[in-house]
Formats: sequence, C-alpha cells, structure tokens
Amino acid sequence: MAQAREPATATEASRPASLPPDPDAYDSPRAAQARARGLAAPYIAGGEDPDLAATRRRERRYLRLLIAMIVVVVLAGFVLGIVANLLGLPGLLGGVD
Repeated sequence: MAQAREPATATEASRPASLPPDPDAYDSPRAAQARARGLAAPYIAGGEDPDLAATRRRERRYLRLLIAMIVVVVLAGFVLGIVANLLGLPGLLGGVD
C-alpha cells in the first residue's frame, strides 16, 4: 500500500518544473556578463533594445511634450495673475484691499 503524500508547501506548488540547461543560453553575452559579476542567474536588468532608433524617436517626442507641458503650467500662472490684476481681484494676488 502506498504512503499518503503530504500536501505541497506554497513554494513547491508555485515553482515551475525545472528545464534542462541550454548550452547556447549559457554562452550568451548576457550570461557571461552575469557570471563575471557573480550573479546566480543570467539576467541583467535592462538589456538591448531591438529597435533603438524607434525608441529614441518616441522618447524625443515625449521629452518635447514634457517641456511643453512645463512651459504651459508656468505661463498659465503668469496669465492668470495678469487677468486677476486686470479684473481687480486683489484677493487672488495675495493683497488685502
């Protein structure tokens, strides 16, 4: 008669089945760099972007958008201050009249 097996712990249940080692992955540049740094796994955060030119174009567009938004927010403060002054709303300008 077979013995009843105890239920697996949470770590054993969530651990995937181990795969056989891949010799090509062991020799990859990322794995070699990870071993040189003393890391246990061949994962190095970051990596190489497969389409660097498109990513740089997209990031330049986002940078221009960010700068434009900063300029709009700063200038909006000046515009609102000038409009409040022209309308005679000293409470908005910090003066008590």
